[in-house]
Amino acid sequence: MRAVMQGLLASLSIMAGYIPIAISFGLAAIEAGLSPGLIMLVSVVVYAGASQFVLIALLASGAGLLSAVPTVLMMNARHLFYGPALLTQLRDSQRRLPSPLLAFGLTDEVFATALSKVQHIAPAAREPWFFGLQLGAYGAWLGGTLLGTRLGDTIATAPRFVEASMTFILPALFFALLLDVGMKQWRGTLLATTLATLALLLVLPSHHALALGMLAGALYSLPGGQRCSLGST
Repeated sequence: MRAVMQGLLASLSIMAGYIPIAISFGLAAIEAGLSPGLIMLVSVVVYAGASQFVLIALLASGAGLLSAVPTVLMMNARHLFYGPALLTQLRDSQRRLPSPLLAFGLTDEVFATALSKVQHIAPAAREPWFFGLQLGAYGAWLGGTLLGTRLGDTIATAPRFVEASMTFILPALFFALLLDVGMKQWRGTLLATTLATLALLLVLPSHHALALGMLAGALYSLPGGQRCSLGST
């Protein structure tokens, strides 16, 4: 139980970012015409952050499930690599929970936090710690979604700067997680990504330039094998 509580405490930074983002999702889904019950069901079952925004946009535009579901699955295909990477860190833990349960809550932010902190947890306590980390993030997402569906009218009439600040929550969350992991060991990768993206912006749309810039940063980190391993410090 102590390890679960430690995981919950470790999830506080994720929770702080998830709540406003989930509120935004609830608001967007209400505006798209979805019922509060369906909105909560999406957050409970899908729990995929940005993919949920894409899902409600597709459904609101008249796209059927045969189009929407494969799109969401492809957007989240990267999570297939998260599980095996973290599983190596849980091998020495007391395995009590089924792998599908542990995999369900493995979001980008949970992965980044676990990547930076799991090695500081005693091996036998890593699984319950990881479960607590996921539980905090999942609870914050559901709570934020509920607030978005219940407080839609109140937030919709809030000053414009409130809406503008909420759109910056997700980038701020990722930047905070990057600081938590430690920027010094990744300065070369960050520099390579930044320079490649800036160069590509001269000839490509921003979304393509960003994706290719990230790929360039990942390729830069490959020669230094220690930088790609979970055990690097």
